[in-house]
Amino acid sequence: MQSIWNGAISFGLVSIPVKLANATVNHAVSFRQIHTEDGGRIRYRKVCELEEKEVPSSEIGKGFEDADGTIVPITEEDLASLPLPTTRTIDIVAFVEADRIDPLQMGNAYYLMVNGAPAAKPYALLREALRRSERVAVAKFALRGRERLGMLRVVDEVIAMHTLHWPDEIRSPQEAAPETDVTVRDAELDLADALMDTLGDVDLDSLHDDYREAVEEMVTAKVEGREPEPEKESAKGEGTVIDLMSALESSVREARRSRGEGEGEGEDGEAGESGDKAEKDAEVTSLSSRRKTDGRAKTGSGSEAKKKSAPAKKTASGRSGSAKSGKSGSSSSSSSSSSSSRAKSGSSRSTAKKAASSGTKKAASSSGTKKKTASSRKRSA
Repeated sequence: MQSIWNGAISFGLVSIPVKLANATVNHAVSFRQIHTEDGGRIRYRKVCELEEKEVPSSEIGKGFEDADGTIVPITEEDLASLPLPTTRTIDIVAFVEADRIDPLQMGNAYYLMVNGAPAAKPYALLREALRRSERVAVAKFALRGRERLGMLRVVDEVIAMHTLHWPDEIRSPQEAAPETDVTVRDAELDLADALMDTLGDVDLDSLHDDYREAVEEMVTAKVEGREPEPEKESAKGEGTVIDLMSALESSVREARRSRGEGEGEGEDGEAGESGDKAEKDAEVTSLSSRRKTDGRAKTGSGSEAKKKSAPAKKTASGRSGSAKSGKSGSSSSSSSSSSSSRAKSGSSRSTAKKAASSGTKKAASSSGTKKKTASSRKRSA
């Protein structure tokens, strides 16, 4: 493992020579900028804005830009004269409980490796002391031209170090909090708990970067001169929550289906019971179901519904009787809505029959008139 820094851990009067190595590796696919017209690489050159010519690295120094735009030159001698005792030392300043460190402060991770055989014994002593005390060490060290804060902890048989942001570098979370007060109901919490229980635990080693794998497959296909296979579109939603309860219920059902569980069973039975209880407390009824329920409620509404339906029945019967004699109106046992509907249907049919009868009489009258006219013409002839 390649080291990026050499120094020593200062543990009281004990000095432990160590080497610093990156604990993580970046697998991201990197791209080059090219000219889209001809595919040529885009290059950046360091040019002096006064002379308008390229400057070699040996002639490039540091400068601080003041508020008014003035550049103040800073030399390496100026920086070397500053007091920085942690230039080559990881100076442990305290040992604290691990939960005292806010995860927001944690940055890059490094492994501290023994630098030479004599350092093995004090290294192991510090490692076992941290393990037995169940605490972490807070230290100061200098890396890449600036002093930093670090946390030392035990990972298997190695001492790992995480860079920490200084406390004044952490922004207040109040700036990101919702501006409006939101009330969360117990039924919504029950469904959220059911979803969390259904999703369950996960083996972190099984997680991988799907996007990076898709990019690598696409690049490989282009290098080989073939068309990349189309990726299946994800079934995830657009992220717009219209009905929170419906979204939670659907998420619980989808999570159970993906895990091969029944609609009413959780991972250990508890999640299913919690989900069923929450769904009963906050059932989302579809529009068609509500119409059916309203119809049943209207049919069995009692004496008030019967009283209201009586005038409708009389009206329907009257209209039906005037339209066609010998035929009764709608049945008295039907509900108010059915009576009104049938009465309207009967009235429409009677009106149609009247119109047909009237049309027949007019046609007959017209035919008789035509015959009389023809007969008169023959006599006069």
